[in-house]
Amino acid sequence: MDYRLAAPKLLCAQLKHARQTPSQSSMSLGGILFQRAWLQGILVSTASDGGFILDDGTGLVELSLSGDSFNRQWKTGMYVMVVGGFFVRTGDISMIKVHKMVDLSPFPDREAMWYLEVMEAYKLFYQPEL
Repeated sequence: MDYRLAAPKLLCAQLKHARQTPSQSSMSLGGILFQRAWLQGILVSTASDGGFILDDGTGLVELSLSGDSFNRQWKTGMYVMVVGGFFVRTGDISMIKVHKMVDLSPFPDREAMWYLEVMEAYKLFYQPEL
């Protein structure tokens, strides 16, 4: 994992457009190179490997938990922040191998603020200058 590459704030709908780079070690999305993604959403169901399916309102992604994340008491219905390695799987929903997961359920307006954060990050760092 190349930690020099940013973990951009993204929506699941954006991840659908990410493509593997020729080096196979990173992904590309509109010229943005990344290996990890930063998402927020609701844990909607349990995945087959003991992980979860996250719904951010624009799509779904499977969360593969390990280490500290796996040992926590995660429950469906929680609103969480997730950072982890992003992997495209043919014929299945994409997957995030979780490095960090935080329960944001207690915070009001969390979902509305997330959409604004994603928009602001895009405008500040990735939007081409006109």
